[in-house]
Amino acid sequence: MTSILIAEDEPRIASFIAKGLRAAGYAPITVHDGQTALQVALGSDVQLIILDIGLPGLDGFEVLRRLRAQGGTVPVIVLTARTSVDDTIASLEGGADDYMPKPFRFEELLARVRLRLRAPARASGASGHELAAGDITLNLHTRQLTVAGRAHDLSAREFSLAETFLRHPRQVLSREQLLSRVWGYDFDPDSNVVDVYVGYLRKKLGADRIATVRGMGYRLEA
Repeated sequence: MTSILIAEDEPRIASFIAKGLRAAGYAPITVHDGQTALQVALGSDVQLIILDIGLPGLDGFEVLRRLRAQGGTVPVIVLTARTSVDDTIASLEGGADDYMPKPFRFEELLARVRLRLRAPARASGASGHELAAGDITLNLHTRQLTVAGRAHDLSAREFSLAETFLRHPRQVLSREQLLSRVWGYDFDPDSNVVDVYVGYLRKKLGADRIATVRGMGYRLEA
């Protein structure tokens, strides 16, 4: 059974997440401080971490920094009440794979958990503050896309979509997965918003860089 570490200092929230994950077939492990979170992350076979930033002892940023510094490659979803752009950037540059603000819907968290568990291992092209696949590079700090040496500025949605593709190169991503990651659950699943923004991104990447997999979704060809 897939083991997921929940590092959350608010017992009510930790219990809520654990109950939902257990019902979905996962094996949650709950801790309430940063030092214990780091010890469990490094010393046990967990497949994913849901990490609160505001932990006592070591905060989530420090847990994440030490985990990556010691070679930990387990996917990390940061879950926090902090919603500033600086905190988002700090989480991603520190090695987080995803970022969710509180309050949140459990259905969206679960969708992101499933997406991260299906993703390739972290060796997949994340380097410091950049993601790369072939001659495509996305700077997570400046939010600038570079394709074959040519720079492109992105809107917020284009950036999130590009980030999702670059974290999963050559992997087919369904419209539902892209809606969950980029737009949350605020949009009708039958909406064509994903197709529209894939079209926008193709204009900057090149039409042949994002393939349409009929009946399944889209795949970044790098």
